[in-house]
Amino acid sequence: MVQTWLFELLKGTGKLFLHPVFYYIVFLSGILGVMRVKRERKNFHIRAFDAYFELRQLFPFGIIAGLVISLVAVAVGIAVPFAAILLIAVFTIIWSLTANIRLVSPVYTVGAAFFAIILFAENNWTFPLFSVAFESIDYKVYPSIIVLLGLLLVAEGFLIIKNGSKGTSPKLGKSRRGQSVGNHEVRRFWIVPMFLLVPGNALTLPFEWWPVFHIGAETYSLLFVPFAVGFFQRVQGMLPKQSIELLGRQVLAFGILITLLSIVGYWYPLVSIVVAAVAIIGREVISLMQRMKDDSMPFYFSKRNNGLMILGIIPESPADKMGLQVGELVSKINGVQVRDEEVLYEAIQKNRAHCKLEVLDTNGEVRFVQRALYEGDHYELGILFVQDGRKYDKKIG
Repeated sequence: MVQTWLFELLKGTGKLFLHPVFYYIVFLSGILGVMRVKRERKNFHIRAFDAYFELRQLFPFGIIAGLVISLVAVAVGIAVPFAAILLIAVFTIIWSLTANIRLVSPVYTVGAAFFAIILFAENNWTFPLFSVAFESIDYKVYPSIIVLLGLLLVAEGFLIIKNGSKGTSPKLGKSRRGQSVGNHEVRRFWIVPMFLLVPGNALTLPFEWWPVFHIGAETYSLLFVPFAVGFFQRVQGMLPKQSIELLGRQVLAFGILITLLSIVGYWYPLVSIVVAAVAIIGREVISLMQRMKDDSMPFYFSKRNNGLMILGIIPESPADKMGLQVGELVSKINGVQVRDEEVLYEAIQKNRAHCKLEVLDTNGEVRFVQRALYEGDHYELGILFVQDGRKYDKKIG
């Protein structure tokens, strides 16, 4: 028994690298990084993070989330037919072509696959090259797919909280009144690799109740499936970390609710259809409410009379090493009051070997930071400000 499980684990893991979504999302993440760097250079003549930043975010937290929900899924025996896995991959690619990254979220890809499964089953449709996989679909499939959707929605909330606010991209623009303002946005993909039970001929039932969410089969195989999670959020009225983590907590709580409701579908399969619709509509409402709340707030990153608003920090720059934070105000440098970048540069030149800053933190409290400056350090300390004289993409707000 143990040898069989180990063999299935190894074989299922190997199939991860045969899945087209795995390579497709890696490619899209690379494209996102290049596009972000290009835009940041247009706004600031320098990029914040390198073009590989998005690629480095793909896996670490996604692997953690995938392993946790895999343990839950396998322990209670959530079995998913290969037809559903195939359709989820198809919809992942289709929704990504809309250029709306947010649609590459499990609630939309798994939700679309769920309703497609129903259509295939009701109309006896088949899929080219995979007709056998669609022949045995029946109503017993419903609860397992929706439980999977709920678990992946929980994983999405976790990823937003833990990784969504890391490395948000600063952006310049003009308000409707023509004022110089800034905002932050994040465009990101995560890959959540997850072990799933699929109908096969290797693993027999170790317990009477396993798998709970069955699909009419008696033997199963393990398959390591990469699920894509796409995330986009623009923040202009709050600090990026606060706004993004708030959204993440809402998605996490909603995912837990959907998971609990989806279990009812085991006894009443038609309930799964209602839960799937609630999941899609609910996730849309969460995003809509976030956008409406943010748009109703005044611009956080705007010009101030008492200092320069920090819109971004270049990694490994003097500002980064001094612990300066996005959203803080630089009020004085080397004893000189600063209100624009020209004065900032002149103040730095007063003492090129050492720099002392007076900063108002996000709570409005004054703090002092200082550091020796070295040859090769960024001439503006590596701080990105909201100022005039830049090129703007378009009006915002």
